[in-house]
Amino acid sequence: MKITTATPADLQRLLDFRMEAASWISARGSDQWSRPYPADRLLATIEAGTVFMLRDGKRTAATITLTSEAEEGLWSEEELSEPSMFVNKLTVSRDYAGRNLGGELLDWAGDRAYRAGAKWLRLDAWTTNARLQRYYLDQGFQHVGTVLEGGAVNGGPRVSGWLAQRSTRPTEPNFTDETPSPQPLRA
Repeated sequence: MKITTATPADLQRLLDFRMEAASWISARGSDQWSRPYPADRLLATIEAGTVFMLRDGKRTAATITLTSEAEEGLWSEEELSEPSMFVNKLTVSRDYAGRNLGGELLDWAGDRAYRAGAKWLRLDAWTTNARLQRYYLDQGFQHVGTVLEGGAVNGGPRVSGWLAQRSTRPTEPNFTDETPSPQPLRA
């Protein structure tokens, strides 16, 4: 398997990927990702070079977004003063479930953030999805707070405000990394 930077040609695959994940999550009793994500916002993140695809030949096994930009209203000014990178939209295809690809992508993201000069790898998870929160805790993240105020990027009230972080660290991925070296974080 190899990880690459997503291109605009991946947009529909990523939208379909999200719908597949939303259906699977819904069957487990969560409303996570039940609202469609705006295609134009996703395309903007692709064009910014922050969306990555884990590919198995021509198949997409997983995706992750890693950015130095925090979603507005989630992190305090003090937290934002610490060098950090943020994980979003981590999704593993159901065909690849149970292989720890999510954990490997989080390790890859932590290594990439480390190489960019970040102290923290941070994320916000669905506030009502206890299984997802437990997953991140099991991956070494620590819960640092929950934000319920504000709006969601795809409309409606904020639903993804369970905040967690873990220290960045160097690791060696179990897949081929074909992404460009990360840019150093701005001071």
